[in-house]
Amino acid sequence: MTRESRAESEEHGSDVEAAIREDRPALITYITAGDPSLEDTKAYVEALDRGGSDLIELGLPFSEPIAEGQTIQAAINRALEAGTTPEGFFELVDGLETEAPLLVMTYYNMILQYGSEPDVRPFVERAAEAGLSGIIVPDLPAEEAAPLREACDAHGLDLVFIVAPTTEGERLDAIMSQVSGFAYVQARLGTTGARANVSTATHDSLERLSTYDVPKAVGFGVSEGDHAAEIVEAGADGVIVGSALVDIIASSETPDAAVDRLEAKARELKRGARRGAETVTVDPEDAPEPEQP
Repeated sequence: MTRESRAESEEHGSDVEAAIREDRPALITYITAGDPSLEDTKAYVEALDRGGSDLIELGLPFSEPIAEGQTIQAAINRALEAGTTPEGFFELVDGLETEAPLLVMTYYNMILQYGSEPDVRPFVERAAEAGLSGIIVPDLPAEEAAPLREACDAHGLDLVFIVAPTTEGERLDAIMSQVSGFAYVQARLGTTGARANVSTATHDSLERLSTYDVPKAVGFGVSEGDHAAEIVEAGADGVIVGSALVDIIASSETPDAAVDRLEAKARELKRGARRGAETVTVDPEDAPEPEQP
């Protein structure tokens, strides 16, 4: 979907949920805008799009990224050192044409301070103008989200919240009453970062959220196709991968090499997610009786 067609859609905010429901199991990928440059980011986004990403998150760098692990913190620092600004970010998005809808992931202060005075509306208006489909704000409590929720609704953007493994009860209800697009299910406590395995908290979180009628996508620690398969098999509608992709960017000798590796990694992750969707667990009591000889 091109930026122009997203901006012209009267149901702009539905892009995110539709991408997950129609492409389930969905692959949601993240990279930091401006790492190592905005020009390189454009090529990286296009590679992830070709590789099968159903949604792409672009991190708008902020100097105090409290939810991020060392990998993404380092990427944010590189982006800031390269001179990445909010307006540079929006100009990048202006020039992107992807099949996958795009979301911005950033911190509340970046949104609040974008205009001439503290107000969330100028940022949301500019995000919609650029063709973004949604916003993810890791440090925004649901109880304080009404102004941003209203601005997003006015401009047709989805507002995605992160659900921690410990979130339950009234707190969970408050988050799920505000979320749109999908619920970002945090696979484990702590910060972002690639891990060697899938946390058991993932299965518990998906079970706890199963009664809410909104897509659930799992992130924090996903790095391999096998992880994607396990998460989808556990009931997730999508998987979110960030640090593993940022690692590829940081470790590649050239931007062209990073482009090739990012596209290949996206394909691997998408294949893993599909493999998980094809796995059906049958309760032994529900299994058909064997035929008698």
